[in-house]
Amino acid sequence: MEIKLNKIEAHDRTVNEVLDKKKYTIDIFQREYKWERKHIEQLLSDLLSRFFVNYDENHTRKQVENYSRYFLGSIVLSQKGAVRFIIDGQQRLTSITLLLIYLKNLQKGRQDPPVGDLIFSLKYGEKSYNLQIEERKDCIEALYNGQDYDIRNTKDASVINIVERYNDIQELMSVELDDKSLPYFIDWLINNVVFVEIITYSDDDAYTIFETMNDRGLNLTPTEMLKGYLLSSVSEEKKKNELNGLWRADIQRLNEIAPDTDSEFFKAWLRSKFAETARQRRKGAENEDFEKIGTRFHSWVRDNKERMGLKASDDFYSFVKNDFRFYVDFYLTVLKAEANLIPGLENVYYVGKRGFTFMYPLVMAPVKTTDDEETMAKKVALVSRYLETYIVCRSINYRTLGYDSIRYSMFSLIKEIRNKDVDELAQIFKAKVVNSDEKLSALNDFQLSSYYKWFVHFLLARITYHIEQKCGVASSFEHYIETGSRAPFEIEHIIADDFKAYGSSFADEKEFQSFRNMMGNLILLPNGFNQSYGKLPYKQKLPLYFGQNLLAQTLNKLCYQNNPNFLKYALSSKIPFKPHEHFRKQDIIDRTLLYQKICEEIWSPKGFDAILNM
Repeated sequence: MEIKLNKIEAHDRTVNEVLDKKKYTIDIFQREYKWERKHIEQLLSDLLSRFFVNYDENHTRKQVENYSRYFLGSIVLSQKGAVRFIIDGQQRLTSITLLLIYLKNLQKGRQDPPVGDLIFSLKYGEKSYNLQIEERKDCIEALYNGQDYDIRNTKDASVINIVERYNDIQELMSVELDDKSLPYFIDWLINNVVFVEIITYSDDDAYTIFETMNDRGLNLTPTEMLKGYLLSSVSEEKKKNELNGLWRADIQRLNEIAPDTDSEFFKAWLRSKFAETARQRRKGAENEDFEKIGTRFHSWVRDNKERMGLKASDDFYSFVKNDFRFYVDFYLTVLKAEANLIPGLENVYYVGKRGFTFMYPLVMAPVKTTDDEETMAKKVALVSRYLETYIVCRSINYRTLGYDSIRYSMFSLIKEIRNKDVDELAQIFKAKVVNSDEKLSALNDFQLSSYYKWFVHFLLARITYHIEQKCGVASSFEHYIETGSRAPFEIEHIIADDFKAYGSSFADEKEFQSFRNMMGNLILLPNGFNQSYGKLPYKQKLPLYFGQNLLAQTLNKLCYQNNPNFLKYALSSKIPFKPHEHFRKQDIIDRTLLYQKICEEIWSPKGFDAILNM
């Protein structure tokens, strides 16, 4: 027994080997599951990129065994009987479990490749999940069964994050895998993605290993290695000392926002101004500038110093003192606009709510160190307006916004707008919106689904906020868009889920359900309204709608009486507002057209001209 207590084992293990019929838990003092959308997005991007570099639809599934492997990191475990306590690696194991649940649901009942044993196991007819954390059991059970889990009923931060990250996976993966590639991807994920598994048989050993891996040795970060290279290339000691002080102050300013903000800044800056190549999404493609900057930007700078104009000592000095400091200030301005609605930069906030990773290099791409504040503000406004339009149009047309799917097109856009002036930017973006195949008219065919629930909430918030602004009504987009356990607003179906009551104008129940989820049958209402009144017949809800936000009020004829600001707006905009005494099939069609026209006003190409005239 003594020998086993002192034993430490380390092995490389596939996802299958780590999770198959294994049981894991965490101590109560372990931190919450805290991954954000950006972490899930990066994980999915890495996995899909590595898979599709190898994937060939003409391969047999047996050939997946020869695909390259992907290293997912280390996990440190303390073995106590049949249960393993996770000391380090909870974030990755939870995220991989969520991905497996999504893939299981995507299989639509098929059992090959099998993933169920990696999520739960049966003993004496009872199901137990492989991540045995009691507070998360109901949530995981609902997701596993393809059901929504209402996070308003919990204050557990981990449960809230688990549901939100699962929703992110659904959205980001929604069109990445087809029926042909899905089993190949699952085979690759469970057999070619590996951890380094470190097992101890005492907590002391486990935490010692964890601390050694994370706290000791003081390994230099990529930012610190970049600093060492840049400053060592400056010949004068006085200038080195000057730059050292400036660098430390600016890195501190960045990391006051959040840990690793410095790293995200350098990736965005270097990609925006210097990346000339990117890996294409095809079999055998290798990493290029864009990807190399994302993984090892410090060594990329060293390898590409001449392309960046870094030759003599004075070049390095100017690069740090002028360029670096300028773009740090600019980046912090963008982060501030992302966190708060700032007049003139509202679209940065809207795009930020979507968690669009590419926004940072794109808004930096046209900005030059010679730009004044007004010019920079217009460039940011133009880029962020285009990005919001792109996100909305792509989502309405059921096109993925997954990182790896749009990475190359976003890289191409970065190059296209790099160092452009304001007028050029406006013309580029107007042409892209006008000539895009992804039109707002697709809203007629768009429906609410679990994949697009967050986007529908966002779209309704934008529509509601927009018309209230136009009519001079006190409004708060932040209030409408807030999600999570304390969300003040939720999506309401105007007609209740009652085919018997409403079915007379629909061909069958399938058509009825399809129309119920059309945009024209949806509004945002305060949390609790749906529970109290959602099942009432439309005629009983209609008077109640008049006491809600303006979009809901427009259903009621009272909104069209003694309401000069609204009537003036309706007339001047030519948007087809009208009351609805009844709400049947044609009313949903008409209401959907109304929403489409509001969207066309919000994201009109004329908005770029308005920015030029700010």
